[in-house]
Amino acid sequence: MKIVGIPGSNSRNSINKNLVKYASTLFENAKTEILDLNDFEVDIYGIDKELASGIPFKIQELSSIIDAADLLIISLAEHNGTYSVAFKNVYDWLSRVPNRKSLGSKPILLMATSPGGRGGLGVIQAAQSRFPRDGSEVIDVFSLPNFNDNFSESEIKNVKLRTELIKKVNGIKKNHFKMHYKDDGFTCGIDVSKDDCGDAIEY
Repeated sequence: MKIVGIPGSNSRNSINKNLVKYASTLFENAKTEILDLNDFEVDIYGIDKELASGIPFKIQELSSIIDAADLLIISLAEHNGTYSVAFKNVYDWLSRVPNRKSLGSKPILLMATSPGGRGGLGVIQAAQSRFPRDGSEVIDVFSLPNFNDNFSESEIKNVKLRTELIKKVNGIKKNHFKMHYKDDGFTCGIDVSKDDCGDAIEY
């Protein structure tokens, strides 16, 4: 299984990249490639530029990487309620590559995180509306609010949110790739709907 992770930000310290990296580790034994949008930086899309010079090589390279994937894990940065310019520009260029959809008709685990409490809700809604109309299949969605409080080191430290993502990943493994998955019983048989496992009951 080949996974391509795409953080929707060009920040060198992208919190969305951290989330993509963590989510990718939940797919045991998968071959994973985490991209950096800075490696695919090209001129802002314009029809005049396309007519004059064609599709940039970096965009053609990116389309080939996407085409080789079985699953895309995309975590979008939210800038003023929608995609970052870095992601939108790459997406626009990809849409101009002949004989393909923007993201290659690949299944997508769509995510977002932010320092605030909305967890990138605006950009998730934008992508949920746009991506399927461009040929992609959004197979599940995950939002991580309050990144600095809920993420530490290299994993989600909030038990409820970590369990939510693991269950979504296990559903993808089972329903879309017919894979067995590890028991996510790190919660030790407790009801994670309780506050950080306090006063927990067995389920």
